[in-house]
Amino acid sequence: MNFLDPEKQLGIIERGVDGLISREELLSKLKKSKETGRPLKIKAGFDPTAPDLHLGHCVLLKKLKDFQDLGHEIIFLIGDFTAQIGDPTGKTETRPPLTREEIIENSKTYERQVFKILDKSKTKVFFNSDWLNKLSVQELLGLTSQVNIARLLERDDFNKRYKSGVAITLKEFIYPLVQAYDSVQIESDVELGGTDQTFNILLGRDFQRNFKQQPQVAIFLPILEGLDGVKKMSKSLGNYIGVEEDPKDIYGKVMSISDELMWKYFELLSAKNDKEITGLKDLHPMDAKKVLAKELVELLYDSSCAESAFNDFETKFSKKSFPDDARVVEVDLNNVKTLVDFVLLVSGNLKSKGDAKRLIVQGGLTINGEKYSDLEEDLPDASGFEVKIGKKEFCKVVIK
Repeated sequence: MNFLDPEKQLGIIERGVDGLISREELLSKLKKSKETGRPLKIKAGFDPTAPDLHLGHCVLLKKLKDFQDLGHEIIFLIGDFTAQIGDPTGKTETRPPLTREEIIENSKTYERQVFKILDKSKTKVFFNSDWLNKLSVQELLGLTSQVNIARLLERDDFNKRYKSGVAITLKEFIYPLVQAYDSVQIESDVELGGTDQTFNILLGRDFQRNFKQQPQVAIFLPILEGLDGVKKMSKSLGNYIGVEEDPKDIYGKVMSISDELMWKYFELLSAKNDKEITGLKDLHPMDAKKVLAKELVELLYDSSCAESAFNDFETKFSKKSFPDDARVVEVDLNNVKTLVDFVLLVSGNLKSKGDAKRLIVQGGLTINGEKYSDLEEDLPDASGFEVKIGKKEFCKVVIK
């Protein structure tokens, strides 16, 4: 295969990378790859602990796509065995175990979702149960003999739990060992992971040396903050953008991130080069964010969906028009004594009077184009209402 010049490949690979061990090793591997025509084996592992992937996972997938576009072999490793142990990385307590059925179901969704970004015809999907289920007790003991307990306890998460007296099971100590053994089985040239995977990926280098293999290059990607701009994107925290969400929801969520965080999303998820991104900084932040939102919807769906999501957002938020497809609600005003009663009747999201009161007082209720923020205010005299509740909920109210 006719590979791009190694130095140019390296420039593409290094963009957005937080750590690389080591640059010299990677350049050497790229040069040898070009000389021999053999693509490098690029490994990334995902434990199917939840059914959905989100934009945080896409940071890693985009970097895999960079390698794929450069002609290298992508190994997408589904950790169906390691998911049964539970990655202890960053955890303050032992993870609850998943059932085999949950893992299988999640694995199916992962296979489907990753090909929104990766080329399916050029990606190899492996399951680490294929070799880890076959490990004998003697072989497993052989792996444990390669790592000192003192080194494991140096890990920040284990160290904090040990000092605070929080239980650490022996099974959790096994996790980094079997993840490292994956690299031996695959004979990977490069492994990608988040910065929180530093210990596990470097252990893979050690294991490869012990098995007389060339150690893999370790590439670490930044952790992407979620919609709150503070914590790691996570479904459990509710601050995530799922790769299979409705295109309109993806667009709207991207538009809700802070102006500052937007540039990190550009760096880690956009296909635009540095010069193009710098040029966008001359625009109003809202306009630049629209470019980002449209590109990310197109990445996960297509240009038609991206255009539709853009038009939907413009209709609902920029042009202040009321959407034609708003939900229709029929209301008997005899059951309405206050604005709070009215909002609870027509909203599909608010569940309590406290939530409704807060929304009204904070200016989140608009009826027929007018804001209503006084809890004692009466409804307008009309045969029907166009109601906006919060930023995203619209409904047309028909009076019985």
